[in-house]
Amino acid sequence: MALAPYRRLLKIPGVPTLLLVGLLARIPSTAMGMTLTLHVAVALDLGYGKAGLVTMANTIGMAIGSPLSGRFVDRHGLRPVLIVTTVAQAVFWACAWALPFPVLVGTATVAGLLALPVFSVTRQCLAALVPVPQRRSAFALDSMVVELSYMAGPALAVAGLTTLGSRVTMTVICVGTAVAGLALIVLNPPTRSPDELEAQSIKVPRRQWLTPGFVALLGTAAAATFVLTATELSLVATMNNAGQTQWVGLAVAIWCVYSLIGGFVYGGLSRGFSPLVLIASMGLLTIPVSLVSGWQWLVVMLIPAGLLCAPALSATVDVLSRWVPSAARGEAMGFHGTALLIGGASSAPIAGAVIDGSGPAWAFVLAGVVGVAMVLAAAPFWPRRPAEALPSTAPSATAAPALAEPPPAPVEAP
Repeated sequence: MALAPYRRLLKIPGVPTLLLVGLLARIPSTAMGMTLTLHVAVALDLGYGKAGLVTMANTIGMAIGSPLSGRFVDRHGLRPVLIVTTVAQAVFWACAWALPFPVLVGTATVAGLLALPVFSVTRQCLAALVPVPQRRSAFALDSMVVELSYMAGPALAVAGLTTLGSRVTMTVICVGTAVAGLALIVLNPPTRSPDELEAQSIKVPRRQWLTPGFVALLGTAAAATFVLTATELSLVATMNNAGQTQWVGLAVAIWCVYSLIGGFVYGGLSRGFSPLVLIASMGLLTIPVSLVSGWQWLVVMLIPAGLLCAPALSATVDVLSRWVPSAARGEAMGFHGTALLIGGASSAPIAGAVIDGSGPAWAFVLAGVVGVAMVLAAAPFWPRRPAEALPSTAPSATAAPALAEPPPAPVEAP
């Protein structure tokens, strides 16, 4: 592993600024779910059941809205989408603290539908700015940025709700989201490279890229977040049952550091791996965590699977950017975001039921087995995946083996 790939990456005009703005813009987004949960459960004193309804409504809205906003970006450009979503988020978070519960559920759904697409837009713009051979390093670095935002956002939400209350915390999120949206509007990063803008002058039919292979790729992305969400719940439950709740925050933070290290190393390698290999390996390595208890041993046993978190997620984005024509990349990134949401949202109740019924150790097993099973279900469709995307709409005739990372797509000379 060498630092040279990152040095070359950060010398590309626009990339450092995009990554920095992406980090700052994602922190308010990652704080939203925890803020809604604690506002309903604690501030409104309605319990965690009703809090779950609000967060579920918001998540459903985001799952539907993510590919829609991506499609609008593809058709109408980035700024119109950013303007609409920034205004929508500012309005919701400015008044959410004062809304009665039934109204909050409905408006949270709309707010999710019109969520600021900072995650998918950052990845889409990275794909436009970075040449194909360097994208793996770029998406690995982006996954590390996402990890940092998830370490900061929920923690800041908890601190804000417990010390300042819902009104102040939601107002801060309102301001933070508005500033993030304005920063992206002013920056207006390109969603396609100059070559892609010149070549992709005709409409790309959805059937060209929305194939069984692409759906299989989305399934592997969902498998990754299923494993991660179930692992997190199992870790928290194990430590709570052992009376070690005070160490939960530290254990989760250490687990996140493993992911950061893994992403950093992966992005510096000379060659990457298929998402099938990475996600299946992450699932298999999660199963042995069920054999130990005590937060120190849990943290040790999480090292192998933890190191694969960021590489696994970044690999799915890298492959997507290679398969999908640039004219449809926004919508495809939106579907990818929806797959991540579905994986995490479906994992929580299933893992929770296993924890309540059989104990957290079996939830670690569940996480690993389901992750591997979803990869095995996707593998037969992998050879029929979309061809490597070129700057032009013409597909490549080359197809890589099922379990190998696809070779870089050729790039047309300017």
